[in-house]
Amino acid sequence: MKSLTEYLIFNTKTRREFVNITLDIEKLVKKSKVNEGLCLVNAMHITASVFINDNESGLHNDYDKWLEGLAPHEPIDQYDHNKIGEDNADAHLKRQVMGREVVVAITDSELDFGPWEQIFYGEFDGRRQKRVLVKIIGE
Repeated sequence: MKSLTEYLIFNTKTRREFVNITLDIEKLVKKSKVNEGLCLVNAMHITASVFINDNESGLHNDYDKWLEGLAPHEPIDQYDHNKIGEDNADAHLKRQVMGREVVVAITDSELDFGPWEQIFYGEFDGRRQKRVLVKIIGE
């Protein structure tokens, strides 16, 4: 069995951002030389997410508005977590909704997606360095 472990590094300029990482993951699948297997993509921070959806800007705007409606950043004193000196309780909640990781099958050395599917990194408490783990295993 073959395996590859890599880390992608992100340092977004804004507090919330969605980054399409599909091409980065596809390059790593090629690098792994795995023909049949699985690819795990995992946000390594509790205020960031990895998810699969359509690469459409209107949808991304809808996500941003919807998530802010579910867990608004301000006022920051509305959250017990922020009473310990933090200001990112909303980011933890947004991550919980959007998810921690995705697993995608590798078939014939390519990510085996459904129509329109792409992989995104979701940042909810940005402007500092964070990592995403990519683990590829298979034959």
